[in-house]
Amino acid sequence: MGFPPVLPPEQTWLPLVELAVGEDLGAGDVTTALVVESGRQGSAIIEARQPLVVCGLEVAFAVFRKIEPQLQLRTLIRDGKRAEPGDILATVQGDLRAILTAERTALNFLMRMCGVASWTHRFVDAVEGTGVRIVDTRKTLPGWRSLDKYATEVGGATNHRVGLYDGILLKDNHVAIAGGAGLAVKTALADAPAHLRVCVEIESEAQAIEAVEAGADYLLLDNRTPAEMRAIAEQLADRAQLEVSGGVNLDNVREIAETGVHRISIGALTHSAPAADVALEIEDVVTKPGRGSA
Repeated sequence: MGFPPVLPPEQTWLPLVELAVGEDLGAGDVTTALVVESGRQGSAIIEARQPLVVCGLEVAFAVFRKIEPQLQLRTLIRDGKRAEPGDILATVQGDLRAILTAERTALNFLMRMCGVASWTHRFVDAVEGTGVRIVDTRKTLPGWRSLDKYATEVGGATNHRVGLYDGILLKDNHVAIAGGAGLAVKTALADAPAHLRVCVEIESEAQAIEAVEAGADYLLLDNRTPAEMRAIAEQLADRAQLEVSGGVNLDNVREIAETGVHRISIGALTHSAPAADVALEIEDVVTKPGRGSA
């Protein structure tokens, strides 16, 4: 796979852009219509106000195009690159009414996507050199699944299953209903599609051994102590992929990565990422429609 990852197909996120524009615009931008002369032309920059990983410019551009297809949009820093305060990420040129009307919604997409990518990158940096992969989860903002997972990938994480349909993950409730980890794994494997591997959440070393002997491909070590993780890794790291989840933060992620596990999944990548500080500033304004710049 190349880097940065490929933006998901428009059909997975463009309806979200249309919804966001509609809820903000309503019957029209009253303020801009009162203050900005119709047809007035100009340009603006979109800039970083903090260190961040760039992510989501094409989605932000879709907002501008929804308001005015004739706007000229230019990316200066591609997704996946680092930006520092004051760096210009993109420029927008054309109808000033359209630029101002689209501003907030476009920045809403950009600040979240840059925020998720930047937050993810901090975890990826924290485990650098261990060989452990940081993995996202399904704890995404409803409706934002494709964009949230794209942003974590831009930040350096590995995508977990997208939804309930593309991965077998036997959680504690599945295990309880099935009557145990081994029975849950065997039941799933009996009719599982050949291309789907089976992951099972385990809560003890004995349960981990039981699951692996039943044929589990992955073990999800949920809310285990580092000592428990290390003990399970010493026994089973060469027989199954070991993934840790629960209670992971920037203070302990390195310690977890050094226990011998393979992956660390972190819901906070998407449910708790702080928004990035990005802004749009008008740079040039044409004094009158169709005439020279001021």
